[in-house]
Amino acid sequence: MTSNTIEYPHPNLAVEDHSVDDGAAIRVLRIDRVEKLGALSGDLVVALGAQIARIRSSRAIRAVVLTGTGRGFIAGADVGEYFQASVEEFSEYQLTSRRVFESLEALPQPTVAAVNGYAFGGGFELALCCDFIIASEHARFALPEVKLGLIPGGGGTQRLAQSAGVRFTKEIVMTGRTIRPDEALRRDLLIEVTDAEQLLPRAIHFATTLATSAPRAVREAKRVIDDGIVCDRRAALTAEQSALGRLFDSADGREGIDAFVHKRHARFTGA
Repeated sequence: MTSNTIEYPHPNLAVEDHSVDDGAAIRVLRIDRVEKLGALSGDLVVALGAQIARIRSSRAIRAVVLTGTGRGFIAGADVGEYFQASVEEFSEYQLTSRRVFESLEALPQPTVAAVNGYAFGGGFELALCCDFIIASEHARFALPEVKLGLIPGGGGTQRLAQSAGVRFTKEIVMTGRTIRPDEALRRDLLIEVTDAEQLLPRAIHFATTLATSAPRAVREAKRVIDDGIVCDRRAALTAEQSALGRLFDSADGREGIDAFVHKRHARFTGA
């Protein structure tokens, strides 16, 4: 695996590609705002949204890793930025954030949050938008908005309830307490806890497994699972069968079956 030069499309956002088989790549998005523990300013949210839009349109990018720098993953919104904002300005910031968060969740590529430190407020909400979360032993999760007289506005009340249950979510949101990695793992919010030095390598290794699987199958699986959560069971099962039929009739489907029968390595192209 090779790593390309790190680019900074925004002073607080680093972008790096890791090449895998057959020209495919894993894109790493790293929030780099150490002095603010990764807090999201308005222009940083917009920059993140622009990168997500580019990822969506890329056939080469097969998986995405989102991470932070230093002690912070993303410590929520930059409260100081909207300290004296009008209701209209505050609402516009929240609406922009919601659109960006939803665009991350809706990416056809699988996404991995590598949570290195504080994932508070919007940071926790962004992690919940990812398909998988791997956490450092130093990671901490919270939705502490109630301590400001507010509630989460980036989907935290809904995505956490869907992931870990309604009563647990009510406790976390209404008390604002912090969740440690061991508890998050027990609640099925994480797939792994690792030491700090191994966090990003582990996340990239896992993303490589996703990126080297048949890309159409991975995308269809993600879509069918996500859509099935919010629709009727019978409709979801029908969608699953339809997706399977499309994949069986695809070039990748034929390649995978032929490779299995002839005991060779499959070369998937996404066709």
